[in-house]
Amino acid sequence: MSIQVQNVVKRFGSFSALHDVSLEIPEGKLVALLGPSGSGKTTLLRVIAGLEAHDGGTVLFDGRNAAYRHPRDRRVGFVFQHYALFQHSTVFENIAFGLRVRPRAQRPSENEIQRRVQEMLDLVQLGGLADRYPTQLSGGQRQRVALARALAIEPRILLLDEPFGALDAKVREELRRWLRRLHEQMEITTVLVTHDQEEALEVADQVVIMNRGRIEQVGTPEEVYDSPVNPFVYNFLGAVNIFRGRLADGKLQVGGLELDAPEHSGRAEEPAFGCVRPHDLVVSRDGHGMPVLVKNIHVIGPWVRLELRRPDTGEPLEAELPKESYRDLGVSVDEMVFVTPRKFRVFLEGQTG
Repeated sequence: MSIQVQNVVKRFGSFSALHDVSLEIPEGKLVALLGPSGSGKTTLLRVIAGLEAHDGGTVLFDGRNAAYRHPRDRRVGFVFQHYALFQHSTVFENIAFGLRVRPRAQRPSENEIQRRVQEMLDLVQLGGLADRYPTQLSGGQRQRVALARALAIEPRILLLDEPFGALDAKVREELRRWLRRLHEQMEITTVLVTHDQEEALEVADQVVIMNRGRIEQVGTPEEVYDSPVNPFVYNFLGAVNIFRGRLADGKLQVGGLELDAPEHSGRAEEPAFGCVRPHDLVVSRDGHGMPVLVKNIHVIGPWVRLELRRPDTGEPLEAELPKESYRDLGVSVDEMVFVTPRKFRVFLEGQTG
């Protein structure tokens, strides 16, 4: 089932949680709504689910207005961050809940419920745990029960609100990879809310970056990471170095460097800045580039992070390079090195979103 969100507005009193939001989610895709707290991503998810009434705009399922459908009639499965399992019911009964509460005319037979629940248990790899209670399960197992309960009703849309946020890093990593495999197997249109950039970039077909109730950028994980449309997206999707200087006719002059910015050709001289990822900063000792001092060195597995400082302005910079390159460089704290951006994007001063 495809989802079209058209010019949706949502207010809570005088606060506008969603500002004229439009988004198209193709059938069978896994889409991540990514943004900081307060960006509107959970509000948008709840509007799609029918758990929040919007104040303007339209939500369409397969081209049909969903506004007049009760949430239970939308065939939407919803998974919350904190599981929302019934603590005094077994795993089996938790998964069966959505089937048992259907109107009598639509309720499956007991044999069908048994079959469906067992199918879900096998799907989420909890086949031998049907008689256990939630308190007897790990956090990762409880989240899989919650997902099985959502899937048991055979939804056409699956909505996940920070489903792994309460889990430790290792379990979260395992579950998100499992979720990606599950999605490829079932091909249900899925919308995932998360503030974890790595999670969104790893599991989603499409990433929607939100900020202050608006959509900043929509694209594949590669598109939003490699080609951010503005400084907010650059900063939110990872560490970034800022090179401030003067822009004139497509050239940014900063600290002895001249960075090409052809997209700004023909502009009069004005303040601007370049955004550079730490791994796109080339470090050398050959005297070419911007001189910087090495202030700290952090070895992190196969990578080395260098904390740098410009001696002319005192501004901090950060570079990341493979451990082998660091060993070849042979640099130590308080030494002078030179940096050159390998890849960057130039924005006008004052441009934030």
